[in-house]
Amino acid sequence: MNQLITFLLLLTVIGLGTGCLVEYLSQKFLVFRGVVEGKPSALIKNGIVDREALRKNRMNINQLQSLLRQSETFSIREVAYCYLEANGSISILKKSKYQKTTQEEIRDGEVLWDEIIYMGFNESWLRSQLNNQNIFDYNDVFIAEWLQDDGLFVQPYKN
Repeated sequence: MNQLITFLLLLTVIGLGTGCLVEYLSQKFLVFRGVVEGKPSALIKNGIVDREALRKNRMNINQLQSLLRQSETFSIREVAYCYLEANGSISILKKSKYQKTTQEEIRDGEVLWDEIIYMGFNESWLRSQLNNQNIFDYNDVFIAEWLQDDGLFVQPYKN
């Protein structure tokens, strides 16, 4: 019984020591990190699915489409680049015409005038947008964001 406990304790110490050693070497040596942790793989490049990369990663087109849908991308035509990360997740860069960009207009009651002017709007436009939502003072707004085709989202301090 004592030998079994000693053996298990020895295995635990070796396991922890090996883990610490691998972590240390991964942080110190880039080549070692690539071997141990793996490297991202480009599955879509410039909007074109790389079938060879799919094959190397033992994936098929159905699995790629499933991963894209889980990332709220429902068509390959939307994707400029897609990387399979070492941990199995994917990173997607959409083509510019499919990217939705949100502009923040008000944060903690402070109006971000540079953003409003940059988008071609002015104070009367902002007041009109807020008045339509029964908000009459900037200080009552926790956050306000503008999204093309979706309008102004406003969250007041008091819901």
